[in-house]
Amino acid sequence: MSKRDYYEILGVSKSATKDEIKKAYRKLSKKYHPDINKEADAAEKFKEIKEAYEVLSDDQKKAHYDQFGHTDPNQGFGGFGGGADFGGGFGFEDIFSSIFGGGRRRDPNAPRQGADLQYTMTLSFEDAVFGKETTIEIPREETCDTCHGSGAKPGSKVDTCSHCHGTGQMSIEQNTPFGRIVNRRTCQYCNGKGKIIREKCGTCHGTGRINKNKKINVKIPAGVDDGQQLRVAGQGEPGFNGGPPGDLYVVFHVRSHEFFERDGDDVYCEMPLTFAQAALGDEIEVPTLHGKVKLKIPAGTQTGTKFRLKGKGIPNVRGYGQGDQHVIIRVITPTKLSEKQKQLLREFADLSGQEVVDEQHDSFFAKVKRAFKGE
Repeated sequence: MSKRDYYEILGVSKSATKDEIKKAYRKLSKKYHPDINKEADAAEKFKEIKEAYEVLSDDQKKAHYDQFGHTDPNQGFGGFGGGADFGGGFGFEDIFSSIFGGGRRRDPNAPRQGADLQYTMTLSFEDAVFGKETTIEIPREETCDTCHGSGAKPGSKVDTCSHCHGTGQMSIEQNTPFGRIVNRRTCQYCNGKGKIIREKCGTCHGTGRINKNKKINVKIPAGVDDGQQLRVAGQGEPGFNGGPPGDLYVVFHVRSHEFFERDGDDVYCEMPLTFAQAALGDEIEVPTLHGKVKLKIPAGTQTGTKFRLKGKGIPNVRGYGQGDQHVIIRVITPTKLSEKQKQLLREFADLSGQEVVDEQHDSFFAKVKRAFKGE
């Protein structure tokens, strides 16, 4: 099966900057991370996205990919790809290391940032409009209080791995028809940590972390909309080896309202009017998100007419002013009339030169006769 173009996977052009590539990767990796996305193919997509980013974020790899794509005519391999096996026990990183004189080696003891977390919060329409402060509780990994993240029993000794000398990687040289290849693998003795723990911490069992429910205070800004998210810096999982923590992303789901309908920062509502109010004009009370207001209805207002209440909408979430409220008029036709009301309407129709047929007094034969005449 042919591999997809890396630029297509990340949704960027070949002229994209490093920042644009990184931004696209972060967005897609959050969307398809197996811990968040439970779709059947999420893990495969996440792996594909990670592979594309590893190539396009590295200047040398990107230049090589731009020139040869997935197939390198000088090497004769079927294609490049992160972690792909070519039969000789080496992958993309190893081939690249042999060609360009050594690849990047990750220090297992270097500080690394913790993982980001995502939390979905359901809000009422009013809470989304006006904002609020609330406390949420999220499960996340925390540094073990007993061993302070070392994974070792307090007072015990942590040794540097004698096999990889603390690098977390082991190098194996192989002679191939293409030359000598250096294959770097994760050290199997320390699992890439560079350290050997003789006595594990009884609380975290050597991982250096424990699962806890953490309460976090979240300030929801006024004007958030459905699907928007709020970044709470430093409230993700803790970093490794003294690295900074990740961030928490709160995604909002806003319930609909029975009277108001939102469109950006504007709100819409419908107000019923009687025939008399619409014909003669009136002053009515209209509910808004900010209290009731008076609205003057001019005589002869038609159904569907819109009135704007300036500044009575939703505050912009970024602080750029406030939306408006749009009132749509619906003229209601009465369904139950007294005889006096009917008589008055007949007189009105006569004065207007209109012929009104009263179905209660119109015979069946008269209806048939008009139908034949095409009336």
